[in-house]
Amino acid sequence: MFEQIDHIGVVVNSIDDALATWRDTLGFALLERKAVPEHGVEVAFVDAGNGTVEFLAPTDPESGTARFLASRGEGTHHICFAVADIAAALAELKSQGMRLIDETPRQGVHGLVAFVHPKAANGVMIELLQKVPHHP
Repeated sequence: MFEQIDHIGVVVNSIDDALATWRDTLGFALLERKAVPEHGVEVAFVDAGNGTVEFLAPTDPESGTARFLASRGEGTHHICFAVADIAAALAELKSQGMRLIDETPRQGVHGLVAFVHPKAANGVMIELLQKVPHHP
């Protein structure tokens, strides 16, 4: 069901501060930076060689990301796995009794996404991602 790790999501107070560390000091290349107002965040992706690291900074104090940051502070938020068929993956996980945050996929930054509740996976929130093919 899981093809590979796509990225690791890290919640931060500031994208600029995260990039100062990860891009400028550690040397990771910035792949993309954008506001995602429908989710109340700004995101930046850096190239980690065999995957990416996504930094998420809340732009809406009422967002889930803002609540996460307020309660847990900066740090790992989720691990994202690429899947070929997100609906089938969700159905399989549900049939296994996994607690889902999203029972149906929703639009994410790079395709359709859905989340598995951290209480179902040893405290780790899992994101499923069915990437949308890029068309030139």
